[in-house]
Amino acid sequence: MLELDDKYFEKLEAIAGEIQGSEDLANYLEEEEEEFFLALKDQFEPFMAQLYDEVAENDPLQLVSLERAFLHEAFEGLFLPKILGYSVLRGEVKMETMKYVRTQEHFKEVLEAICNSANFDILRKRIGQSIQMGFALSSDIWVTNLIEEFDNKRIRYFLNSMRIDRYRRLEDRRAFYHRYWKQFKNDNFLTAEIPTSKNELQVLFSSLKEFLLYRVKGPHNNESIIPPLMALVQNQDYFGMREHLEIMGIFANFFELDKNDDKELKTIFNKVRNEIESFSEYWFELTLELHKREIELNAAADKRISELLDDKKEDELTSYYALMDVIHSKGYVHEDTQEAIKVYYNKHEGLSMQNECVRQAIFNSFARVINNIEPADYHELFEIAKYYGIYMQIFGNQKFNQQLEDLSMKYVRKLLKTYTDKRGKDYQDIKKFVSTSFKDLGFLTDKEVVALFKTRRKRKKEEE
Repeated sequence: MLELDDKYFEKLEAIAGEIQGSEDLANYLEEEEEEFFLALKDQFEPFMAQLYDEVAENDPLQLVSLERAFLHEAFEGLFLPKILGYSVLRGEVKMETMKYVRTQEHFKEVLEAICNSANFDILRKRIGQSIQMGFALSSDIWVTNLIEEFDNKRIRYFLNSMRIDRYRRLEDRRAFYHRYWKQFKNDNFLTAEIPTSKNELQVLFSSLKEFLLYRVKGPHNNESIIPPLMALVQNQDYFGMREHLEIMGIFANFFELDKNDDKELKTIFNKVRNEIESFSEYWFELTLELHKREIELNAAADKRISELLDDKKEDELTSYYALMDVIHSKGYVHEDTQEAIKVYYNKHEGLSMQNECVRQAIFNSFARVINNIEPADYHELFEIAKYYGIYMQIFGNQKFNQQLEDLSMKYVRKLLKTYTDKRGKDYQDIKKFVSTSFKDLGFLTDKEVVALFKTRRKRKKEEE
C-alpha cells in the first residue's frame, strides 16, 4: 500500500467540505428522514466514485489509502457500502475450501467504520450481502471475535444475523461467491501490496500476480506500477525464487519500459535464466497459463521477450521465440510459417509444454479473428477455416481440434440467430459451408448437420 498523493487529498478535502456544507445534510440532521440522506448520497457519491476511478486507473497501489480516507466521519459514510464489497472481494480465497487464505483486516476496518457511523441505521440496508459474503469466507473464530468487539447489543445482533447457516456448506458458499462477484465484474478496484522480504513475496505472491494479470488484460494505465515492480525484480534476495521468476515474466511480457530499465531487465533476466536450472520449464508453464487464461501474448509481448534473450545462449527459449518471430512476421497462414511450426513441433514430444504453448498460440490467433467477426462478415470464417485442417494435421491433437470446433460452432450459432430466413442467400451460404466443411473437419456428423439446420415447427395451440 502506498500513501495517497497530495493531489488526491486536495480533491478529498473539497468533496468533504461540500458534503458538510450541503443543504441536504442540514435537512437530514434536522429532520432525520432517510429521504434527505438518500438525496445526499445521490448528490455526492458520483463525485466520490469519480475520484475512486481516477485513483484506481492511475495509481492503484494507493487505493487502500483512499478508502481509509473515505472512512472519515466528514464523508458521512457515503460510498462505504461499495468499499466494503471491494474489501470482501480483494481477499485471496482458497478455491478448494472457499475460505480466505489470510484474515481480511481491511474488511474488518471498513465494517467497523460503518457500524460506528452515526448513519448506521441507513447504511445497514446496503451492506447485508457484503457482510454475509465476508463472514462466509472467514473463519468462525475470526467472525466471533469481530462481533464481540462491539459493545452495542443492537449492532451485535445485526452482525450475528449475517451469519447464514447455508453458507457453511462448500457448494452453497461457492455459488454465492460467484454470484456476488458478478455484481462487481465491471468495477476497477483491485490493488496489491509490493513485498519487501522473501517471506512477504511468498505470502503476497498470489494476490500480486492476480492484480498484475488483471492490469495487463485490460486497457489500464500502468505507469505508476513500473517503479515498484522494477525494484522488486532488481532485488537480488529474490533471485532463484519461482515467485520472482513469474512476476518478472509478467513484467517483461507486458510493461513498456524506458531504455535504462529495459537494459537492466535484460541483465537480470539472463542472469536468472542462467542460474535457475529449471528456468525453461517454469517459463513455459507460465506462458501456457497466460494462454489458457486468455491473457493475450501478442506480437509485442513475444518481441519484448525475444529482445531480452542473450543471443549467445542456445536453449528452449531461444528456439521457441525464434518460431514466434516467424509466426508474427509472416503470419500463421503463410506456408513458411506452417513449415517452421511443423519442424519445431516434430522436434518435441507431442504433449510437451513447448508444443502445447505453440498450439495455444495458434488457437488464440484463430480465436482473435473469429471472436471479432461481425455476422455480416461471415465469409471471413469461410476463409480462415481453410487453414484448420493444416494445423489439425500438424498437431494431431484432439484437444486442439475440440477447441476449434467449440470456437467455430459458437460463431455459427450466432449467425443462425442473425440470419433466420431459411430461403435467404446468407442462410443458404452458411448452411452449404457448414454442411460440407465442418463435416470434412470432423466437427459435425451428418445427423448433427441435419439437426442444426432442422426447421423447428411451432406447436399449434389446442382448440378450446
